[in-house]
Amino acid sequence: MISTAGTVGKWKAMARPSLPSSLDSTLPGISREVLSVSMEPKYQCQQCKEILRKPFQAQCGHRFCVFCFKQLTSLGPIPCEACRAEGIFEEATSMLNIAVAFPDNAARREIDSLPAKCPNDGCSWSGTLKEYEGQHEGRCDFERVKCEACQALILVSEKDRHNERECEARTLNCKYCKVTFIFKEIKAHDEICQKFPMQCKDCGKKKIPREKFQEHIKSCAKSKSACQFSEIGCRAVVDSGKQQEHEQTSMTEHLRLMLAVLSSVRQRAEGTGEWQEDSGLGLYRGPEDASPLGAHAAGHNAGRGGGPGVQQKVTALENIVCVLNREVERSALTLEALSRQHRLDQEKIESLSNKVRQLERTLTMRDLQLAESEQSLRELQFCTYDGVFIWKIADFSRRRQDAVGGRAPAMFSPAFYSSKYGYKMCLRLYLNGDGTGRGTHLSLFFVVMRGKYDALLKWPFSQKVTLMLLDQNNREHIIDAFRPDVSSTSFQRPISEMNIASGCPLFCPLAKLAGKSSYLRDDTIFIKAIVDLTGL
Repeated sequence: MISTAGTVGKWKAMARPSLPSSLDSTLPGISREVLSVSMEPKYQCQQCKEILRKPFQAQCGHRFCVFCFKQLTSLGPIPCEACRAEGIFEEATSMLNIAVAFPDNAARREIDSLPAKCPNDGCSWSGTLKEYEGQHEGRCDFERVKCEACQALILVSEKDRHNERECEARTLNCKYCKVTFIFKEIKAHDEICQKFPMQCKDCGKKKIPREKFQEHIKSCAKSKSACQFSEIGCRAVVDSGKQQEHEQTSMTEHLRLMLAVLSSVRQRAEGTGEWQEDSGLGLYRGPEDASPLGAHAAGHNAGRGGGPGVQQKVTALENIVCVLNREVERSALTLEALSRQHRLDQEKIESLSNKVRQLERTLTMRDLQLAESEQSLRELQFCTYDGVFIWKIADFSRRRQDAVGGRAPAMFSPAFYSSKYGYKMCLRLYLNGDGTGRGTHLSLFFVVMRGKYDALLKWPFSQKVTLMLLDQNNREHIIDAFRPDVSSTSFQRPISEMNIASGCPLFCPLAKLAGKSSYLRDDTIFIKAIVDLTGL
């Protein structure tokens, strides 16, 4: 048995230098499906078992993707499991340690030259593995990804449309109450939304919020309801605003109906013992309810205010009232408890809403700070401080078409400086010309920008400026130079982000960039600006 506890501790104590940025990667190996041929074992990562991406060779000779190797050694040196599986583990050589591993450039060149094809259905792309990794991986329109909301597989090119129009689990905000819900619940939400607009069938009024609809029905002059004397037989249905008028005009009819009800009750109270039903209470009495006494007993009972049947009804009514009172009390207690809970829930929701708003504000500020940092980083990446600036413009054909179509007629270069604390400047290029050069020439202009140290500089700007379109064969550059007109506003101290551009509208005929031009190679041109620093 080989004890590795002490070995790991010893190797962890060693210095762990970080990987060079050019070799760093955030992706594991490339899928085997990309290869057009069968994969040889020497091209396989020992960790992820896929094709090596930026291969790193450990001291023991096994190869790993740089990402996998970095993950394995993130906590320090560890034993190589591939050595153990092959039965060749040796303490001196079988420890994975970034300090003694190295990038395997030979293997990388071999892997880069392997034939590759796109594994996505419907895509006909093919080339080398290097071209796949640099030009096609992650950009294929036929690549399918999983929707985070509904988990469906969709094409990358259709992701935005799916998220906006098709995803069943996408979230929406109700346009009436602003509550967020899932798309498939839209109908259920409309049924309960308190702000949902409704229409009164009686008066025709539209856009009445559901929460105010019942209140509208009660006050609507054209809504109809049954007469409050309907319980005693009135069958009239009248407009809400005409209830009082109906009661006044139908008073005689209502009194007649009331008299009929009272007569019916009296007849039942004075019944002769036949089976009778009280329509209002649903109580019955039969012959056995009648007093067995004679006329004297009947008169005595009448003198006491009613017979045994009436007393039984009164007792039943009292019991019903008691039960109803208890139910009302229980309902009141339940309602009060629910109201308290509702208030607590509302307070909690409000507190959470405030936290969410605060977090959103914080996130917005962080996004702004990140955008500013990225802009500063881009400026520093291309920035020079000696008055000399070379501007590389790639993808020339597409940019030129954008300029011809009016989508992006002008381009600004990154800023450059005459010195660390000197003038801030940039170039402005029209790929389809500007002014007198429109459609026939490249127009190139020089721009003075507002800098941090303008208060310490001499104004107006008066240094000679030389502009060049570089011949990539280093034979005949196109050169134009000018000395600033100190009376022009273009060279005064900037009061905005940048002054008006000044330069050469007829800088270079477009005909010189046609065909096999030495100024345009690999769809790329180079423009150079030189600011004379004499006298600064």
